[in-house]
Amino acid sequence: MTRISMVPAKPTDSELKPIYDELASMLGPDFALPNLYRVLGRSPAMFRAWIDFAWPLRRQASSSRKTRELMILRGAQVSKTDYEWAHHVPLALESGVTQEQIDVLFSWQESGLFSPEERAAIRLAEEVTNGPSASAECIEDLKRNFSEPEVVELVLTASFYVCVGRFLKSMDIDVEPDYQHLRPKEKA
Repeated sequence: MTRISMVPAKPTDSELKPIYDELASMLGPDFALPNLYRVLGRSPAMFRAWIDFAWPLRRQASSSRKTRELMILRGAQVSKTDYEWAHHVPLALESGVTQEQIDVLFSWQESGLFSPEERAAIRLAEEVTNGPSASAECIEDLKRNFSEPEVVELVLTASFYVCVGRFLKSMDIDVEPDYQHLRPKEKA
């Protein structure tokens, strides 16, 4: 049970409606705020800042969305953040991640289903999530596989999603009913 009350899924108050309208314009008229955003909405300025940081990571990064979604899923596995996992499985599939890759992600090091670039990024997600940071060797591996701007994007993505997971777990945010079936079956 979420530890603080949530704003409505379709807010109408003057502080939240512009944020909601912006998201609905990107995601369609049937969009309703997910529970994470409904909790963030309790602090409209922080919700605005979250959107202004998270959405460029999602939509304006030059690195592969597929690679970033693999990282997000691996971070969610490592941190055991079911909400993050459930919400990113559909995004990962839309970005080109295969169900087979998702199914073996917990043992990615033994799998031949990931490219060298994907392996470097998944390692980054794992190291950053386990903390306190990525190793020098991990960053060197990234630099062999990605441009410097992409390395920045990937490290920011891995780091941001550690924040997402910590917030979700600290606030005990429930996975919505429509996403329950996507909760992870195996955790590692």
